[in-house]
Amino acid sequence: MNRKQVLLEVEEILNSYCKGCFLHKYHKKEIGRTYAHKFCISQCTVGQKIKMIGDKLT
Repeated sequence: MNRKQVLLEVEEILNSYCKGCFLHKYHKKEIGRTYAHKFCISQCTVGQKIKMIGDKLT
């Protein structure tokens, strides 16, 4: 899988699942932007999938 395909796959996931995510909005409003971002990367299943796909780039 080349770099362009990986980036397109990540973009598709972001547009499908992350755009307008209720949990991200909630955490950003109640706790803060840094926590919301950290939550998405470490605890959200979609974020973990994106992270696994992104590891293919290195």
